[in-house]
Amino acid sequence: MEKYLVVVEKSETGYSAYSPEVLGCIATGKTIDKTLTNMKAALAMHLRALIEDGEEIPQPRGIQSYLDAERDSVAEEYFIAHIVVDSVLPERVLV
Repeated sequence: MEKYLVVVEKSETGYSAYSPEVLGCIATGKTIDKTLTNMKAALAMHLRALIEDGEEIPQPRGIQSYLDAERDSVAEEYFIAHIVVDSVLPERVLV
């Protein structure tokens, strides 16, 4: 079971989310809850695709992710959350 940091930012049409630990993985939604639900699905799909392509799975980076998110967020309003991803990540593929 891995916990990935997710940054949820307010947008003009709702919310958007990304994980600074899993580059290129994003999601959107009308509410924070919907955005987090969409982000969990996006993370699972993204990580599954990395596994299928033989790519390395990013390891959660801990406190450094928080510091990077705090520094890099351009939104006036944002939230930091964790998403647990466990069903797609065999222990042997984590790097």
